[in-house]
Amino acid sequence: MATGQLFSRTTQALFYNYKQLPIQRMLDFDFLCGREIPSVAGIINPGAEGFQKLFFGQEEIAIPVHSTIEAACTAHPTADVFINFASFRSAAASSMAALKQPTIRVVAIIAEGVPESDTKQLIAYARSNNKVVIGPATVGGIQAGAFKIGDTAGTIDNIVQCKLYRPGSVGFVSKSGGMSNEMYNTIARVTDGIYEGIAIGGDVFPGSTLSDHILRFNNIPQVKMMVVLGELGGRDEYSLVEALKQGKVNKPVVAWVSGTCARLFKSEVQFGHAGAKSGGEMESAQAKNQALRDAGAVVPTSYEAFEIVIKETFDKLVEQGKITPVKEVIPPQIPEDLNNAIKSGKVRAPTHIISTISDDRGEEPCYAGVPMSSIVERGYGVGDVISLLWFKRSLPRYCTHFIEICIMLCADHGPCVSGAHNTIVTARAGKDLVSSLVSGLLTIGPRFGGAIDDAARYFKDAYDRGLTPYEFVEGMKKKGIRVPGIGHRIKRGDNRDKRVELLQRFARTHFPSVKYMEYAVQVETYTLSKANNLVLNVDGAIGSLFLDLLAGSGMFSKQEIDEIVEIGYLNGLFVLARSIGLIGHTFDQKRLKQPLYRHPWEDVLYTK
Repeated sequence: MATGQLFSRTTQALFYNYKQLPIQRMLDFDFLCGREIPSVAGIINPGAEGFQKLFFGQEEIAIPVHSTIEAACTAHPTADVFINFASFRSAAASSMAALKQPTIRVVAIIAEGVPESDTKQLIAYARSNNKVVIGPATVGGIQAGAFKIGDTAGTIDNIVQCKLYRPGSVGFVSKSGGMSNEMYNTIARVTDGIYEGIAIGGDVFPGSTLSDHILRFNNIPQVKMMVVLGELGGRDEYSLVEALKQGKVNKPVVAWVSGTCARLFKSEVQFGHAGAKSGGEMESAQAKNQALRDAGAVVPTSYEAFEIVIKETFDKLVEQGKITPVKEVIPPQIPEDLNNAIKSGKVRAPTHIISTISDDRGEEPCYAGVPMSSIVERGYGVGDVISLLWFKRSLPRYCTHFIEICIMLCADHGPCVSGAHNTIVTARAGKDLVSSLVSGLLTIGPRFGGAIDDAARYFKDAYDRGLTPYEFVEGMKKKGIRVPGIGHRIKRGDNRDKRVELLQRFARTHFPSVKYMEYAVQVETYTLSKANNLVLNVDGAIGSLFLDLLAGSGMFSKQEIDEIVEIGYLNGLFVLARSIGLIGHTFDQKRLKQPLYRHPWEDVLYTK
């Protein structure tokens, strides 16, 4: 292991299994240290995606939530620390998955009770791949003034009291997380504070050992002395003894192994940690303390004297000119939460809306990060704007051109269709533009214009499952479902919809692949053998071609394509397009000053 510093002021982590408090404590520590970027880049919550709102100082930020470790690592390639808050049941599997990611360098496992066989596999893999495991059964670690893991060092008040918001000169390593908090305070009282502190965890087989971190501290120039707090049980401390004897450590080491009281008990005692159980004389606290003392470490006569020898060692280094005590700085005030204080300048109120597609702050609005001036200067069209606002990316020109063609072809289909009819009736009733438009839009659904998403969904499912047109159509028939995108009230096999032909011609010329469209055409061939009006309509053409656009562009994952279809993007295209025509019909009726519409009674069948 050895090497040197694990963390820095730019270190970012991925947090597995969302826990609000430890993440917020990390972000508060970031703010306290004056970090420019949050230390938590992303959250991994299996099966969930989206964002979690948290505070970074007084500013509320949205941290992305990913459903898999792989997706998070891909989205945040600079995040090289994996903080695992999974339970002991799944901690090993998720930790191994993280270790296998090329971007992850350090894994911290918080859970206690991880099976020892699993831990051994993690240790072996980490060592053979030059990676670091902290834990299991750890609170984590901290680099003062730079980065901390989860709940390390406890509350902000404790962090301030321990001066952890700026680096000191002491490297500290312990098995116990709780005792680490105590020692941070002790060290801060008698020295200029810690530079880095690690709690390796109390399990029998820690992912990294006391000596691993002491040897690493020895390579960090800012660390001038080291403090070690061990405990009875196991033989981890003896690897440090050997390192001291072999001269691998050239900085003062102050050490104490707790558990000397175990000899007062007549039988073997299991202390709090799984590894804190003496299995013989060599594993006793007294034997370890003596071995460390003989190897050259500064070892007090009791825990009560630990603080004294730490101070003496530090003062000696100062006298020798090897340490220039760090000048104290005043940390910033962490804003109080709304529930704790309603005071001007100290309140953080949560936002109620998250927006990822546009930002109107600053000098000019931005669409998906693209400034308005750039949109105009680059000659972007309506299709390009839709690609930014709907898909959050700039699609190739043939894609945006196709979108624009769809809008033009679907803008209107005469006054007799249900949407236009409703708009006309409403406009003639003297209603305003918005009311007239909405009355027409409300007719869009499974029977009118709203079949694009369903067509895409069913064609995709059938094609991806390798169904023949016969299997697809007959399967739908057995379920009592009409095939969306097939059938027209007016058009026939010998009188095709010109709009469909135009779309197909454009796609065959410009799309890299039209596999879904060709499948829809094969389905149409089969349905026409049954009835002459079962043609591929404009809904089916747009639905199948949009699948080809999404799949062929190479800019969308399978999951994103499924989500786009599920959310209703494609029907949104029809809604946008038809709004143009409905607005036109509203203006047309008002310009013509048409009176209130009354349906002729002779067109109604009155029956009992």
